[in-house]
Amino acid sequence: MIQQVLFIVVTIVAFGWAIKQFGRIRSNIKLGAPETISGDTGTRWKNVLLVAFGQQKMFAQWKPALLHFFIYSAFLLTQVELIEILIDGFTGQHRMFAPLLGGFYTFVISFIEILSLLALIATVVFILRRTIFKRDRFNKPEMKGWPSKDGLLILAGEVVLIAAIFTMNGTDILLQELDPEHFPDTGNLAVSSILGPALFGSLSQNTLVILERVGWWLHLLTVYAFLNYLPISKHLHIALAFPNAYFSRLRPRGEMENMPDIMNEVKSMMGLIEEEEPPEGEELPEFGAKDVFDLSWKTLLDAYSCTECGRCTAACPANLTGKKLSPRKVMMDIRDRLEVVSTTRASQSAEQKAAPYDDGKSLFDSITPEELHACTACQACVEACPVLINPLEPILAMRRYEVLTESSGPSDWIPMFNSIENSGAVWQVGDARDAWTKD
Repeated sequence: MIQQVLFIVVTIVAFGWAIKQFGRIRSNIKLGAPETISGDTGTRWKNVLLVAFGQQKMFAQWKPALLHFFIYSAFLLTQVELIEILIDGFTGQHRMFAPLLGGFYTFVISFIEILSLLALIATVVFILRRTIFKRDRFNKPEMKGWPSKDGLLILAGEVVLIAAIFTMNGTDILLQELDPEHFPDTGNLAVSSILGPALFGSLSQNTLVILERVGWWLHLLTVYAFLNYLPISKHLHIALAFPNAYFSRLRPRGEMENMPDIMNEVKSMMGLIEEEEPPEGEELPEFGAKDVFDLSWKTLLDAYSCTECGRCTAACPANLTGKKLSPRKVMMDIRDRLEVVSTTRASQSAEQKAAPYDDGKSLFDSITPEELHACTACQACVEACPVLINPLEPILAMRRYEVLTESSGPSDWIPMFNSIENSGAVWQVGDARDAWTKD
């Protein structure tokens, strides 16, 4: 009875705090500017199934993709055992499904154990890749400090979770013979039937009972800890990859978002439409994005969905040639800025929240013009992303703000822009652009 009460209290606290955390993430994403998402629903669901669920794009590099698939599939299927743990916690009925499902139960748990063993191997390989072999894309400047620790923490959590599963199942196998009344027969499980006797066969029944409960609680608490860790981790993509894939932009990759005001201005310069005088006293519009509020909510969802895998940066020709640009860093900086804004707004009054947010900082404090200017808009980062993130969108938005709103930019760009504005031609020439038509 004490265990059930403790379980209920822990479960309520864990889920309550997780709901609050995920609510904060949702509120942060809604800080973005409106964007209408349109396109074929069937294509969107196809993206969810193939890209988010099936991890289609990861298999461009099949070795790490296969190892990741072991961890991913084991994580999904272990939730079957978690459901049984939750039922046990609420009702006190141990292994309720075992007598009901018989051999099918043995098959399901055995399959989970095999996947868990493969996941353990994959986890060890990933730890070695980060610590011993030091893969280049995991050791870029933006990955120093917390991002590197974040990846290792979650891998360590995987090891703890798998150890808990095998401790729980291994001791349970032995207790089924010693106390069949309280420990229902699960059949011969693929891994625990071998591992249990080998590791725990010499222990007393009381010790086995304690270890079984340790494994049970460790499994549960690791899952709860993981659930509440997600909102502050790059592993939030486990939850957000699915909506991000669904809401991905379906327009052609090379098509950039048009700006009607600029388009009409260019048309009027070229004599294609009549130039309209702006209403007197109207403020000049701002173009592009200076801060997270100017980016669309979809771009903010992209930032929270980033896996920090570095495939975008590894594919970026600017980064490969030694330039400062890293598409991964751009998305990480947007997410970090959102977190700063969120923390500040949490301490503000309702009146302060209603006013435009201004702490004297912006995205330009972390994403430098040098990074923005290095982008060639080649779309390599967009093509490489395994969860359909588009790092080019915020880069273009910030460049537009710099050039169109601040009238700034690289020194070799400005004459070209001035020439287009004044004469409608890229090059500064004395004659009007259409002079040749009058000869």
